[in-house]
Amino acid sequence: MRGISVDFEGLKKFVDDYEFELIQEQVANAHSKLENKSGLGNDYLGWLDLPESISEEEVNNIKKAADKIRKQAEVLVVIGIGGSYLGAKAVIDMLSDPLYNLQPLSKRRGPQVLFVGNSLSGKYLRSLIEYLRDKDVAVNVISKSGKTIEPAVAFRIFKLFMEEKYGISGARERIYVTTDENDGILRQICNAEEYTSFVIPKNVGGRYSVLSPVGLLPMAVAGINFEDVLDGALFARHMYNVSKVEDNDCYKYAAARNILYSKGKDIELLTTYEPTMQYFGEWFKQLFGESEGKDRKGIFPASCIFTTDLHSMGQLIQEGKRNIFETVLNVENVNSMIKVPEVENSIDELDYLENKELDYINKMAMKGTYLAHVDGMVPTIQINVKEMNEYNVGQLIFFFEKACGISGYLLGVNPFNQPGVEAYKKNMMKLLKED
Repeated sequence: MRGISVDFEGLKKFVDDYEFELIQEQVANAHSKLENKSGLGNDYLGWLDLPESISEEEVNNIKKAADKIRKQAEVLVVIGIGGSYLGAKAVIDMLSDPLYNLQPLSKRRGPQVLFVGNSLSGKYLRSLIEYLRDKDVAVNVISKSGKTIEPAVAFRIFKLFMEEKYGISGARERIYVTTDENDGILRQICNAEEYTSFVIPKNVGGRYSVLSPVGLLPMAVAGINFEDVLDGALFARHMYNVSKVEDNDCYKYAAARNILYSKGKDIELLTTYEPTMQYFGEWFKQLFGESEGKDRKGIFPASCIFTTDLHSMGQLIQEGKRNIFETVLNVENVNSMIKVPEVENSIDELDYLENKELDYINKMAMKGTYLAHVDGMVPTIQINVKEMNEYNVGQLIFFFEKACGISGYLLGVNPFNQPGVEAYKKNMMKLLKED
């Protein structure tokens, strides 16, 4: 069942229909490169098949490990950075109660899921360790190579923490590793310690790995039906597999991005009106930023949570430099069921809102902002999600992954490498070793 749709009405003032016809040949060529695995970066296209290539054995192993963690731990600590944590956190946040981690265990679907290894903040790490001292803990460390310094340092600290807390043999029962099948430092450590492990496919890059064990194990621990997520992604895999722009909203979105880019719109602002989607914006930023930002090209991906950020960024979006276009994520059915109450003799001037659902008011804010931004010369694409469930989230993930691959090829870059990421690492390592 189709759970998402795309509304291009907000582009009509900025992109003519014939422009989609002009770019059709390029889109068809990009489609062919992607599906035939003949384009740049074709050794990293395993993500295309993840929704159907995962084996029944691996699904069962993930479920088994998740059940074990749910029984043994009050808190799962996920160690990873970038694609090793953003996708999982985004999905958990979108499909859980907004205060999930603050609720008592009796009201949650599983352990608290906390993330570390995504910065080098000693203050955060110390606070987390102090919080965990009287908790039962499990650890899932995620890294293909094991060399990335942020998660590597965090894992060294947490490995010692777990061994001091549970003993060496006890720690082995509570540490779960997601890494390369054969290579890398983390695989060596895993084999030496005989940790339970899961494989990051060699042909899947980090930012495309959310539908692999990288994302699926933390989802399962949080009580999310990851098989439904995969089913939704599989549906999208088939739905967005035609080369004609007019028949494929995913490709039309990718084409629109590049048409707008050719007109000087080099910043894409992903906006949503639900705070639980904040980390989906973070995942989106890595997906497109790391895929397209090379060869001195690329659309700069940004994200905002409205209406919150309308009070900080709204002025710039409305009247600043006209190099922005907007993609709005609209969740149609939120089921908030909270209304503005009636109050007698009120002086707050809100009587006109009495008995109106807050989600209705939020939707009116969205419509008003949409009209204002289009009038303010901000081209706007709206992606509608019927409701936030596992199946639709799977579709949404695959929609953006496929659009990113097509868009990168249209831009003329390799969307599946990231050579520039190593520059800061080399400088940092040199400085640390010289010290």
